[in-house]
This record gives sequence, C-alpha cells and structure tokens, in this order.
Amino acid sequence: MSTSAARHRRALFIMLASAAFFVANVLLVRALGALGSANVWLIAVARFVVGLAMIVVVYRREFQPTHLWRNRKLIDRGVVGGAGVYLTYLTVVKLGAGRAIFIGNTYVIWAAFLAAWWLKERLRPAILTGGAAALVGLALLTNVFSSARPPGVYDALAVLAALMSAHVVVTIRQLHDTEHTSTIFAAQCTYGLLLCTGPAIITFEPLTPLAWGVLLVASLCAGAGQLTMTRAFRDLPAAEGSLIQMLVPLGVSLGGAAFFHEHFSLHEILGAVLILAGCAFIALRRDASPAPPENE
Repeated sequence: MSTSAARHRRALFIMLASAAFFVANVLLVRALGALGSANVWLIAVARFVVGLAMIVVVYRREFQPTHLWRNRKLIDRGVVGGAGVYLTYLTVVKLGAGRAIFIGNTYVIWAAFLAAWWLKERLRPAILTGGAAALVGLALLTNVFSSARPPGVYDALAVLAALMSAHVVVTIRQLHDTEHTSTIFAAQCTYGLLLCTGPAIITFEPLTPLAWGVLLVASLCAGAGQLTMTRAFRDLPAAEGSLIQMLVPLGVSLGGAAFFHEHFSLHEILGAVLILAGCAFIALRRDASPAPPENE
C-alpha cells in the first residue's frame, strides 16, 4: 500500500471515530435528560471547559489566545457558536436526540445559501437540488403540514441552531485565512463560557455522582470528536469527510430509538431521509460542500 493510500485509509478511520464521538456526546446529553439532570447551561459549560483544556494540551504552540479579543470575526464566531451549542443541547433534551440532530444537520443547506449571499459564491444547481430536497424533508420532519401536531417552539429553536451553525461555517471559512484551527475553536469555548457560566451558576442544583460522570464523558467525547475531525480533514477531501459526518444524525436516531424509545412516524422518517439525501447530494459536489462546523 502506498504512503498516500495509507494516509487516506488512516484518515477514514479517524473520521469514523470522530462521528462515533459526536454520536456518543449527543446520546449522553440525552441520557442526562432521562436522569433528570439536564441543566443545559451546565452541560454547555462543561463542554467548553474540557474543549479549552484539550486545546491547551494539544495545540499549545499554535494557539493564539490574544487574538480572541483582537479579531472581531473571532468574537462573532465565539458568541454565535457558543449560543448554538446551548440551543443544540437544549433541543436534544426537549425534542429527542434524533429529531433535534436531523433538524440541526440542515446547516449544510443554510451554509451553502449563506455563502452564496455573503461570500458571493455561485449558487450551483447541486445546491438548489439538494437544498430543495432537504427543506421539504425539514417540513415533513417538523410537521409543518400537520394541523394536529404543528411545529413547536423547540422545533423553531432547532432550526435557529442550524442557522447559527451555518453562520459559523461561513465565518470559519473566512477565519482560516488568518487564524489557526485551535484559536477558532477556542473562540467558541471562551465566549460560550462567558454566555453560559452565569446562568449555570444561578440554575445549579447538586448532581449525583452518576450524572457528574456522564457529564464528564459527554464533554470528553465532544472534544475528542472535534480534534479527530480536525485531524482527519488534513488527509481527507472535504466531500468525503462531510459524508462520513452525516452518519452522526443516523447514529443518533438509532441510539435514540434503542435507548430512549424515540420513534418517528412514517412521514417523519421520509423527512429525515430527504434531509440526509439533500445534504449528501451537496457534499458529493466537492466544490459546493461546506466543512462541518466546529461547534458539532
């Protein structure tokens, strides 16, 4: 096996590991909800603290902490990304893991549209086709066409979280011209802490040792998923890596059904399939596929 083939194969395994870490993170957050210990402010704070610790350990030479308050785009990325993490975890607890993450995965579509408007990128036919399929899927999944079960406030918040992820994706693409990945990721953790620490302290209630353990493992999985995804993209085309990351909503939905008895109706399953198909169609067009956001 050639050196390049070996690197590619290793990157595939690393990206699969990243997807597994992200699936575990979401399901563990869902488990905290089942345990009655889902203080989402505290869950977000734990993730940000662990993320910063990992950055300092792994990227201590590349990390530029002074840039965090000097670069306005880093501040923008940090505030929007930190808020997006909180909303994602909130909707996982309130909507169920599978439903929330499928809705959140539509960030691929929103990012493509936003890049066309904000970065003046060409709106390619692949984006329009995949976007149309995913948006129809989103409507089916959130019961837009149902008078009996119309979409609720947490469905709207899940869409808002997806829009925030899209904003982050476009911002990251601009920041990568001048900033290292570690500094970009640290912006999310730093400003996320500023947003969430106060509410976490005010709403804090003692947790059981089991809940603390689940919270710690969930945070470690989030950090490990981010670092392995970043490493895998060094040797993996963006389209290929993005397709592997689309295993995350599938894995989360299967885990939600197996462990938490979450179930989709027939039209909701169709909606989830259309979302994945639309996002995959865009990802297969390498020049049109945004990289996954660093607030996964």
